[in-house]
Amino acid sequence: MLSRFRPALNPTRCFALQASKFHCTPKFHTEAEVAKRADPNLVDSDKTLYEFGKYLMSMMPKFIQQFSVWKDELVIYVAPSGLIPVTTLLRDHTNTQYKQLSDVTGADFPEREYRFESIYNLISYRYNSRIRVKTYSSETTPVPSLTSLFGSAIWGERETWDMYGIFFTDHPDLRRILTDYGFEGHPLRKDFPISGYVEVRYDEQKKRIVTEPLQMSQAFRNFDYSSAWDQTGPGRDAAPNQFKKD
Repeated sequence: MLSRFRPALNPTRCFALQASKFHCTPKFHTEAEVAKRADPNLVDSDKTLYEFGKYLMSMMPKFIQQFSVWKDELVIYVAPSGLIPVTTLLRDHTNTQYKQLSDVTGADFPEREYRFESIYNLISYRYNSRIRVKTYSSETTPVPSLTSLFGSAIWGERETWDMYGIFFTDHPDLRRILTDYGFEGHPLRKDFPISGYVEVRYDEQKKRIVTEPLQMSQAFRNFDYSSAWDQTGPGRDAAPNQFKKD
């Protein structure tokens, strides 16, 4: 059976064969308030990844809430409680082997109840395949850390915490990584002002970097736009009568 999953074969085609063997059906379970459904906007070239998505849902219907296929990319959506079980399966299962966590990032949607998305990009070198895992959280709900599964998650989760304020439980060293010590706020949130809150500059007198409240005001400048060619008043029509149209 495992001969179908040799690296020389097309990995996604192998997944489709395995999915058909398990007789996967498009019936999706429901959990919490999120409907487990497939993205209907599929194209023919994505059918293989679609079958693979159904195969994954058939193995973990309790944790995978939804999946979508868009532009040759498979994305699965999980609740925070299912993040570690799902990524463990993707890493260790014979038919997946997503051993590399290439990136961790986030996204902010202020209009949602759970405004933040935590996004994980995984790579399977054995099958030359990529997959994206997404979960959700709010400003007060945490996301479990994947540092126990992937060493590279240490840096990505620190950056996500720094930029978005998404808190990762059980992270061994969750502190800022890009902004300065004592920085207030999280710059990639949609409600963070573009100008920021403070100004960081080098002070010539103190001979060091100083942080000051942001000054947006500027000196008063009087612009004189008067010109000898500017028309004042409503003006007068001096065109000859023979040129006027009735």
